[in-house]
Amino acid sequence: MSEVKKWYSLRVVSGKEKGIKERIELEVQREGWGDIVTQILVPTEKVYRIRNGKKVILERNILPGYILLEVVSKKLSGEIIQVINNIPNVIHFLGKTSPIPMTQAEANRMLGKVDESQEVTAALIEPFIVGETVKIIDGPFNDFVGDVKEINEDKKKLKVIVKIFGRGTEVELNYMQVEKQA
Repeated sequence: MSEVKKWYSLRVVSGKEKGIKERIELEVQREGWGDIVTQILVPTEKVYRIRNGKKVILERNILPGYILLEVVSKKLSGEIIQVINNIPNVIHFLGKTSPIPMTQAEANRMLGKVDESQEVTAALIEPFIVGETVKIIDGPFNDFVGDVKEINEDKKKLKVIVKIFGRGTEVELNYMQVEKQA
């Protein structure tokens, strides 16, 4: 019979998640708890920013100040809780000294969000705004400047009004073909 694993959330100092995760991994290895604490996760998603006309992919925390741990439920003892709670910058488990596991639905939602974000279609951190002026950096209208008329978030496309021979012309472009005007 396989043992029941559950996800627990650990409250930590925001901005220190990666370092704490490494420290927990070290403790788990040192104490030989690899069969008890089976996964340690800092929930992040991939997002992109346009910098100097280039697409830069970054990782951003979905839950700043939290780390998720998958633990064999019945073996989560006071000793393990104490060792993890004593790691610098760890605040406490959700439920403090008797950690409360996440429901399967909550865990699936969080893990699904992490899995989804591993796909290449990263979200744009600085979304475009209707009426905003953008510079076209790719395609036949390269170096033209226009105003955003419409935004299609699903298809990652914009309709931009560009002045050609003194008349406003609507051009459809994808996010990667334009950059925000400074």
